[in-house]
Amino acid sequence: MIESNDRVILLQDDREFYVRAGGGKLSTDRGIVDLDLLVGMEPGDEIPSHLGKCFSVRLPRAPDFFTHARRSGAPMLPKDIGMVIGLTGMNHRDNVLDAGTGSGIAAIFFGGVAGSVTTFEIREEFARQAEKNIGEAKLDNVRAVAGDMREAEGRFDIVHLDLHIERSHIEAAYALLSPGGYLATYTPFLEQTFAVMDAAGELFREVHTHELIERELTRTNRGTRPSTRVCHTGYITIART
Repeated sequence: MIESNDRVILLQDDREFYVRAGGGKLSTDRGIVDLDLLVGMEPGDEIPSHLGKCFSVRLPRAPDFFTHARRSGAPMLPKDIGMVIGLTGMNHRDNVLDAGTGSGIAAIFFGGVAGSVTTFEIREEFARQAEKNIGEAKLDNVRAVAGDMREAEGRFDIVHLDLHIERSHIEAAYALLSPGGYLATYTPFLEQTFAVMDAAGELFREVHTHELIERELTRTNRGTRPSTRVCHTGYITIART
């Protein structure tokens, strides 16, 4: 059941609206919706506007937060986050350290899979925004910390880095990982990727780097072809102790 202050997505034909239950009124070209009426509803219910247009109710999942949540920077794409989850075998038993939180999008994806996630963001204002996004995702197993992951303590099954990576970050990750644990890094440029590979190669038993190319299909009356949007984003390096 939807509670007051929950994030909700309203669908009307080809449009969607990211709103807060109990948040007053939503004005659209298809009428005004009383958001107070969302409280107590269930996903799949419909709520009418004052013009009689019906909006379907949906609860947001991780990809919706990628699309709609307030950003403090450019988050990793779901395709790259999925590669990290898949190649590390992330699961409900894992204690994950995420660093370079940004808007908290990767931490939200990880929180839906892992047992616990601690995400470090050195910029306090970014950490606070990520904390809000994580709270709206209703994940009580994800904790945002305003600080440097190199000062973290404890043992982790997976360490994920999405920041300007220095050798000291790789060394800190190695020291924090449990035996058989994984380091996963996202780097946008080859030069930084090579630096990560070289530093990790001195410590880890296995080091592999991947580039995931994604192309969405575009279908029109003329025919179907791959989208011309940019399909490259960055490089994922996976290292194992």
